[in-house]
Amino acid sequence: MILLIPDKVDPAKTRMVKEFKHTRPLIGCRFDPTGRFVFAGSEDSTIQRWEIATGKNTALAGHKSWVRGLAFLSKEKLLLSGDYTGRVLAWSSEADKPAVVRTIKAHQGWVRALSVSPDGKLLATCGNDHLVKLWSLPDCNPVRELAGHSSHVYNVAFHPSGQRLASADLIGIVKDWDVTKGTHVRDLDASALHKYDTTFAADIGGVRSMAFDREGKLLACAGITEVSNAFAGVGKPVILLFDWSTGKRKQSLVPKDAFQGTAWGVAFHPSGFLIGAGGGNGGALWFWKPEAAQCFFTFKLPQNARDLDLHSDGKRLAVAGSDGALRLYEMVAKK
Repeated sequence: MILLIPDKVDPAKTRMVKEFKHTRPLIGCRFDPTGRFVFAGSEDSTIQRWEIATGKNTALAGHKSWVRGLAFLSKEKLLLSGDYTGRVLAWSSEADKPAVVRTIKAHQGWVRALSVSPDGKLLATCGNDHLVKLWSLPDCNPVRELAGHSSHVYNVAFHPSGQRLASADLIGIVKDWDVTKGTHVRDLDASALHKYDTTFAADIGGVRSMAFDREGKLLACAGITEVSNAFAGVGKPVILLFDWSTGKRKQSLVPKDAFQGTAWGVAFHPSGFLIGAGGGNGGALWFWKPEAAQCFFTFKLPQNARDLDLHSDGKRLAVAGSDGALRLYEMVAKK
């Protein structure tokens, strides 16, 4: 998806412009490539589609568990979605009544995330079976498995070159893969996004969201750090920013003001700043410059944010809310 840089984008002017309501919490959201629709995965096993201009709502029913992973195949007008039973479904995304056209039994356990290669020829999936898998598109046939993670794999993202793939897991290991050869190149250290809580005998953390900038020079990994209570999710949101060429951490991006919770979404704006969305003791959008640790602007949300996406116009944001609302925001002054 090519993001255009609109005139006079100003995070300080952020304001809500639309609110679409559903009856169950939303856990993932994406604009379609045309920018006409916004989709959200829900805890009621549906995907909700809203036509942005009219607000017309269409429910996509076919999954049997929660849906978070969403991705698009532009040319074929397909939506790809992954659920917690391990299935990936392909839908006719622009149809009046979207139907399932393909089903993949992708993983044992949750499908955590999906990513489509820049050329639209490959789909990457990851899940609780510790595996990353590649599938050909649009036929969805298996290409290869990438094994090496020792814990649940939370996220995948293709590098803009299409030659490399990043995958990240629960304990904060980010693996760099050569897509053509199917070989492991190196590991990046995002272990600050993980803690083992001895009191509750539980792991908490993981890379909850991951994104490359459009030049492929930076990789952002979002999650929670400094956890003091795994059961209650008490910790601080953070986005770890890596220099992709060296694999070294460049910066740890944190809110300016105290906030308890998790960073669930991250996106690079084409003009150079980063946007994060999180939830815990309320919801927030944060805006950072890559070179500064503290955000330069915070926008308070009415509810916990569970995901974030940036529209192709570069001025609108979609935020999936834990209260079942999908909210659209504009980063420009009201005319």
